[in-house]
Amino acid sequence: MNPGWIEVPGTRLPVTLPKVKSYEPSGTGESPLINVLDWVRTNCPKCKGPARRETDTMPQWAGSCWYYLGFALGNGRIKKKDIRKGWDIKCLKYWHPVDFYVGGVEHATRHLIYARFWHKFLNDLGLVTGTEPFKRLANQGLILGPDGERMSKSRGNVINPDDVIKQYGADALRLYEMFMGPFEASKPWDTKGIIGVFRFLNRVSQLVAGNMGAHKELFAVSTDPSSLKVAQKSLHQTIKKVTDDIVGMRFNTAISALMQCEGALANAALRVSRNDFIKLIASYLVMLYPFSPHLASELWGYLGKGSIETQLWPRHNPRLIFEDYVTYAIQVNGKMRHTIKLAKSLGEDEVIHQAERAEQIGKWIKGKAVRKKIFVKHKIVNFVI
Repeated sequence: MNPGWIEVPGTRLPVTLPKVKSYEPSGTGESPLINVLDWVRTNCPKCKGPARRETDTMPQWAGSCWYYLGFALGNGRIKKKDIRKGWDIKCLKYWHPVDFYVGGVEHATRHLIYARFWHKFLNDLGLVTGTEPFKRLANQGLILGPDGERMSKSRGNVINPDDVIKQYGADALRLYEMFMGPFEASKPWDTKGIIGVFRFLNRVSQLVAGNMGAHKELFAVSTDPSSLKVAQKSLHQTIKKVTDDIVGMRFNTAISALMQCEGALANAALRVSRNDFIKLIASYLVMLYPFSPHLASELWGYLGKGSIETQLWPRHNPRLIFEDYVTYAIQVNGKMRHTIKLAKSLGEDEVIHQAERAEQIGKWIKGKAVRKKIFVKHKIVNFVI
């Protein structure tokens, strides 16, 4: 009678692997050990009859949980004194522990627990240095289907990224995925959201290519100091915000700050000299680059400053980031349709101009005759149609 699966008794542990010249693929999908018949064939510890060892005792979890140690292999030529450990100790000390490990939230209770277990096991054996595998760990949320459920073919809610890229471009997809919400949160896909991101990238493209390309003559001969000051404040506030948010993995709010800054730079474009515009837009494109690398790199070419990949990250000037702001209520025929946060120092014409540019207001006044524009300093802008 076949007793079925029998575990190896503790008295026979550890099970020693056979010494062979090389491990060749089995050809059947099974472990290479299956070909070592002298080792596979054994006696059952229970009935003492002929038995066969199970060779698939280390599933993919066992290997995928410590693959990061592969970075310690160096150039592949391990020093003789380190052969037992399997990796170059000098490389191990240089690369480990991992500075920042990003894993999906669905792995938080499986892969990542096992990863920590395996590292501690290897540390107990003296094969690694340190008790923890990662200095910092972050788990990104899932992108759900439009119905708020996990994407699956059976539900019919799968969004094919190739289709999205074909219609909106890879940069728009990349930017929207980071703009959808907090990094660690799961969030549903919304096509309307990527349309807004696509429009934003088009505005940035027009801001740079439109001014640096065929319309160079539109730059001001000399810079308007007031316009430059407003643009610089917005830019340096954005530098600080985006820098802090990237470190804190708050990509969605970093992108929101870039969107707001685009408006300030667009407003200054025709009021500053070409050289001042290049200084402003150069820092902006460097910040945009991690989120939209293809577009930022292409637009950088208009500046004539070499490669964007080699540029240093901009630093904010503390003296330029502090500014008193007020929130204006933007009305159409007396009904509030939007709010906009602007610097207190802006005059009436500038505030009205910013209100007209707001996408949420454009749909109410575009193509219509505005009979009157009512301005209440630091409070209200009302468009009467």
